[in-house]
Amino acid sequence: MSESDSFQTIQSIGVKGLLDKITSYDAYKNDKVLKSIGDDAAVIKEDGDQLTLLSSDTYVEGVDFDPTYTPFNHLGYKILSAAVSDIYAMNGTPEAALINLAVPNRMSVQMIEALYEGIYAAGKKHKVEIVGGDLKANHANLVVSISVYGKVNKDEITYRNTAKEGDAICVTGDVGGALAGLRILMREKKFWEEHGDESVQPELGDYQFVVKRQLVPEARKDLIDAFKAEGIVPSSMIDLSKGIVNEVSALSEASQLGAQIYQAALPIAIETRQVADEMQEDVDRYALFGGEDFELMFSLPEEKVEKFVNHFKDFVVIGRFLPKEKGLRMQTAEGDILSFDDLS
Repeated sequence: MSESDSFQTIQSIGVKGLLDKITSYDAYKNDKVLKSIGDDAAVIKEDGDQLTLLSSDTYVEGVDFDPTYTPFNHLGYKILSAAVSDIYAMNGTPEAALINLAVPNRMSVQMIEALYEGIYAAGKKHKVEIVGGDLKANHANLVVSISVYGKVNKDEITYRNTAKEGDAICVTGDVGGALAGLRILMREKKFWEEHGDESVQPELGDYQFVVKRQLVPEARKDLIDAFKAEGIVPSSMIDLSKGIVNEVSALSEASQLGAQIYQAALPIAIETRQVADEMQEDVDRYALFGGEDFELMFSLPEEKVEKFVNHFKDFVVIGRFLPKEKGLRMQTAEGDILSFDDLS
């Protein structure tokens, strides 16, 4: 075997390619596991009418967050909110979480206390108890890992792979705001580094909306509550962690469908548009590729959309699922049709 054959970089195959490799083994299968890798959470069969949902995330300092502009209480809030968003994306209810920390010695007790202040604040809002975890020393950067547990009724579970041709593709809230907030925070960090004056504080008053979208996103418990109140079960669902294009692609691939979205229908807040204009960037790319908004994308038959909109207002229809052979495409505001490949 040559050296080139024995060493393959992860970058050469990407994260999805790596996941395909590590999930292709002839591994032990537990009959109680109804869904493993491939959705927002794993699904475990229990006795009775309820299913258990399991999901986990890991955050590495310098990769997933920058402490220069991320207050630790905000980081804690975001970590818990993002975790419970995975449970909501299965139409479930989060119940408990485990937190694992690998902490470098340069971190202070006060920093870790602030982190947990945010975790507990989000836990209180979403009725999630922190039931334990692990604490270790680390030589370099802070690493935070969270596992969240939830429940869902068997007749309410929502997967990615059950969308139907003709279903409307819907999105809560607004998109692109988290990336706009990140762009502002990165600009302020660069200014601070170039001037080297610790007494200079960033002026963020005009950017509170987008900065909050980046630092303290809110998981959409209200949508799940509305579904339950109206007896509606979406045909598919996913949380918006990687942008519209990625999430539409994930639902379409899982459900073996094509899709068309409408550029003019993308729900983008005026504050996000203002940041994009200031940065001289395309705001639609914030929405299409930004991520970390943690809104929910779901699909419903048209007649259910018309019923649901009378009871829950904070969502819009951005497209439709099509036959698989139609591919993945976007209709521009001018009426042109572009494939997703042309957007990247």
